[in-house]
Amino acid sequence: MIKAIKGTKDLLPDDVKNWKYLEHNVRNIFRDFNYKEIRTPIFEETLLFERSIGEATDIVGKEMYTFTDRGGTSLTLKPEMTASVVRAFIEHSLGNLQSLNKLFYISPMFRQERPQAGRLRQFHQFGAEALGSASPFLDAEMIQIAFHILKSWDLMILLLK
Repeated sequence: MIKAIKGTKDLLPDDVKNWKYLEHNVRNIFRDFNYKEIRTPIFEETLLFERSIGEATDIVGKEMYTFTDRGGTSLTLKPEMTASVVRAFIEHSLGNLQSLNKLFYISPMFRQERPQAGRLRQFHQFGAEALGSASPFLDAEMIQIAFHILKSWDLMILLLK
């Protein structure tokens, strides 16, 4: 019998219902703060992560799923999202369209590490990037967004105990 690869998890129908609820809340909160959703490919050229994360880091050195395609290009399954968002921002000249770009994402990520309790090789992550301003108000806004997301999930109760 073939089973799911160790460190991965199937999302069964009841799980999907819960995921959709959480994703719906996240999307609504980001939209309330004028963030727009961005979706990037599930893999990128390896060089993108080597440059952005740093070749000497554990992620690049030990944890990335990297392979060479038939054309000889080294590709990597996304271990994080910031590099992909910045690549898309630059490639598509989003900064020329407006000075401040507030982008959010919900995406699967991949890390090739030995699975431990609570850690998966394929995991889902959401986050946001505000590009085009160095204002500390954007940092405060991110904290406020995180608060609203946790509150919407009733997780603040656990944090405040």
